[in-house]
Amino acid sequence: MDEQLWQEYGMELIAPNKVNRRVPTQDGRPLRRYRKRWKIERLFAWLFNFRRLVVRYEYHAENFQGLVHLAAAVILLRHL
Repeated sequence: MDEQLWQEYGMELIAPNKVNRRVPTQDGRPLRRYRKRWKIERLFAWLFNFRRLVVRYEYHAENFQGLVHLAAAVILLRHL
């Protein structure tokens, strides 16, 4: 999209440039947010491997939240 259109909507592009780009469009500071965002998106991808969370079989919110905590604990234990 055109850069002016992004700014018109109040958005800021924080995706990294390609290696072979001739004129870089960013100075690197906002890319720190991009690295932090990757961690959160990765966590959601791991959580969606638990079918019970994706389909949301649980009727009560407390049970669903408990399963989210359990899945997060399993993910943590796998990556230690």
